[in-house]
Amino acid sequence: MSEVAEPLNNAPETLNRLATPPEPRQIGGTLVWYYSICRRQAWLTAHAILPDEDDPNIVYGRFLHQWYRNTAAPRKSQREVLIAGNRLDLVVQENGHVVVVEVKKSDRFRDSARLQLAHYLLTLEEHGVRTEGELHFPEQKKRERVRLDDALRREVLQVRRDLQDLVEQPAPPPPKRISWCARCAYAEYCWT
Repeated sequence: MSEVAEPLNNAPETLNRLATPPEPRQIGGTLVWYYSICRRQAWLTAHAILPDEDDPNIVYGRFLHQWYRNTAAPRKSQREVLIAGNRLDLVVQENGHVVVVEVKKSDRFRDSARLQLAHYLLTLEEHGVRTEGELHFPEQKKRERVRLDDALRREVLQVRRDLQDLVEQPAPPPPKRISWCARCAYAEYCWT
C-alpha cells in the first residue's frame, strides 16, 4: 500500500475531491423518449435495470419495427443507423435529402416521439449533418414531418441536461402512477 492517508483536517477537501460526479453518460434517443413519459423508467434504463423483455408491448414493438423495416420502408432505406450512441430506425434518401424516420406503434405519445426524433436530428447536426425527420405511425397510417427549429432545439438541450442530472442520482425517483403504467414493462418492478 503505497498511498498515504491525508490528515483528518483535510477531510472535507479530500471527500469533495473523491466525490466527483460520474462521467457524463451518453444520452440516447430511447432515454429521451422514456424521460418525457416517465422519469423513473428513464433512470432504470440508464442504470441497466432491464424491463421484462417478454412483455407483450416490447415483443410487439420489436415485431412492428422489424416488419416495417422489411416490408413497408422505402427501398433506399438504410436499416438501424447507429450514430453517437443512438439507434435510428431508418434513414431514407428522399429527393437528394436524408430523412430520419422514427417508427412508433401509435401517436398516443406523439410529443415524446417528436422529442426523441428531435434529439436524433440535433445529434446529427452536432456531427455536421442538417436534416429533417418524419414520425411514422403505421397502424394509424399517419406521418408527421419534424423540423429542428430553435424552440425544439432549446427543448432538446434542456431535456438532455435534465436527463443527465436524473441519471446521476443514486436512486430512481419513486414510482408515480401514470397512464403509461398499464403498458409498461417495468410495472412489476414499480408496483409489486
